[in-house]
Amino acid sequence: MSLLVEGAAVVATARGPRPLAGTRQGALELFPGAVVRCEGPDIAFVGERREHDRRFPAADETLDAGGGTVLPGFVDPHTHLPFAGFREGEFDRRLAGESYAAIAASGGGIVATVAATRQASFAELLALTLRRLDLQLAGGTTTTEAKSGYGLDLDGELKQLRVLREAARRHPVEVVPTAMPGHEVPPEWRHDPERYIDVVVSEIYPAIAAEGLAEQVDVFCERGVFTTEQTRRLLADAGRHRWRIHLHADELCDLGGAALAAELGAAAAAHLLHASAAGIAAMAARGVVAIVLPGVSFFLRDRFAPVRSLVDAGVPVAVATDCNPGSSHTESMPAVIALACLGAGLTSEEAIVAATLNAAAALGRAERVGSIEEGKQADLIVLDAPSPKHLVYHFGVNLVRHVVKAGRVVVRDGTLRRP
Repeated sequence: MSLLVEGAAVVATARGPRPLAGTRQGALELFPGAVVRCEGPDIAFVGERREHDRRFPAADETLDAGGGTVLPGFVDPHTHLPFAGFREGEFDRRLAGESYAAIAASGGGIVATVAATRQASFAELLALTLRRLDLQLAGGTTTTEAKSGYGLDLDGELKQLRVLREAARRHPVEVVPTAMPGHEVPPEWRHDPERYIDVVVSEIYPAIAAEGLAEQVDVFCERGVFTTEQTRRLLADAGRHRWRIHLHADELCDLGGAALAAELGAAAAAHLLHASAAGIAAMAARGVVAIVLPGVSFFLRDRFAPVRSLVDAGVPVAVATDCNPGSSHTESMPAVIALACLGAGLTSEEAIVAATLNAAAALGRAERVGSIEEGKQADLIVLDAPSPKHLVYHFGVNLVRHVVKAGRVVVRDGTLRRP
């Protein structure tokens, strides 16, 4: 089947198979009045209508952009989607002035979600995850990363990742699964975290790899969680399992996580609120993508990642929701794009590149998704807005009108279309 997206005020996209950095971070190209032709799952043409009509027959289906803006589908490169339970009580405690660390020390935080997620059945967890994917899709996300890390034992980690596998089979959003038993030391191993690491490396990782349940591995390298040396142990077998390395780094303090990500050849490092100048320089030298999470800073009323330092140093910057129940309870990429500008200091063009091509690069998919180019997968969104700048300028509403995933219209006029 062929699809023609017509009637756009502008098609806006980054271009290329690799992330953009430095002065190119905001290289969003504009094609006024362009049409996009999809053949099957791929893009066959981007350009003037007259040239399209000369080269192609009438399409099987048309999608009227209605004078709006066509963008690549958003890529969310850092989430914790498969979880059960909510922590709105903790949210109120933080509003009253209690710190995230104090709440965690009292039995809240990650371990509270671990308890709820362990208790949830496969069917319950799948239903919750599918609902979150629906919300992501309605907001223009066509590819998402999703982590385990709320199981923290063999059965719990396998359950989360099997849920992701089944959700990916059922849902249009493309899911990139990440193994993260290194999210926290579970309560039953607090007396011996080194032994827990042994269990992860010798039992949990091999079981995940045996079923092919993950493409990536992530570790929370942070004060009070895993040290840099423990993180090295947890990531030593990533190459053997053919997993890309991601890292939660330097969120609460400068523990050297940014430099460690560079040392280990990580694809990406996230958070980075306290990353040092040396760590940022090391990331730039190794081409590590920085995933900034402005929703966390906003939700926790914390500082924002030093995005101007990252961009100026030549680090490619991506943006993500970090959707989770404790520190960033949102599935909305448009919301975090706005926060990346209004809070962290990116321009609207830089933030859109961060949410598309650079985010795809963090997931090893920039050669296939993240931009509107001939030969790439036809993942597109249509905004009810005459300019891409309206994503930030007209904040607080969902401007996503239509969504195309792999050449198929999956959201039309704001309504999800079920297969």
